Amino acid sequence: MKQEPFKPGIYYHVFNRGNNKENIFIESENYNYLLELVKKYLSDTCFIYAYCLLPNHFHFLLKIKEENFLPASYQTGKKKIHQPFSNLFNAYAKAINKKYQRTGSLFQEHLHRIKIDTEEYFRELVLYIHLNPEKHEIFRDFSKYPHSSYKAYFSEEPSLLNKSETVESFGDKENLIYCHQKKKIKLSVLKKIEEIDY
Repeated sequence: MKQEPFKPGIYYHVFNRGNNKENIFIESENYNYLLELVKKYLSDTCFIYAYCLLPNHFHFLLKIKEENFLPASYQTGKKKIHQPFSNLFNAYAKAINKKYQRTGSLFQEHLHRIKIDTEEYFRELVLYIHLNPEKHEIFRDFSKYPHSSYKAYFSEEPSLLNKSETVESFGDKENLIYCHQKKKIKLSVLKKIEEIDY
């Protein structure tokens, strides 16, 4: 399926999973390594608002910077906006293949992206991304999952996130917490309904 090209000033949900649904993160240090590569390759071209890295897939909510904030080489067309993404995931795949003596494609097909065009969609996606560990029954409490951006919103430690815009979208940190908990309860109820044997 042909992917829509990345465009300046647009928000995207970016995601992919392992080839044949295989794990792309083998051990804890792999998660940190991917985030280091994200900082290295995407910080010049993107703002990042939320992420979640799970054993066999990942999600990012990001925005391509407006054209006048992009490095000159991207403004003049000498470099394509998708190139940092290619560099990032190629570098990660090569490192994993080398470290674990594997061959072949690590990721499934091409990087997927969906354009985010409303603030409501933005907020829903923040919740969806952070609640993913519970949704897939990987972690009992999403708020304590170590490989998502949720905890960074309540830490003074430096991070690669644009926290202020996300918090502003929810009103404040208290409402950010409330909306996550409300969504968690809704997901729990839906899951229980699905488990009922009619």
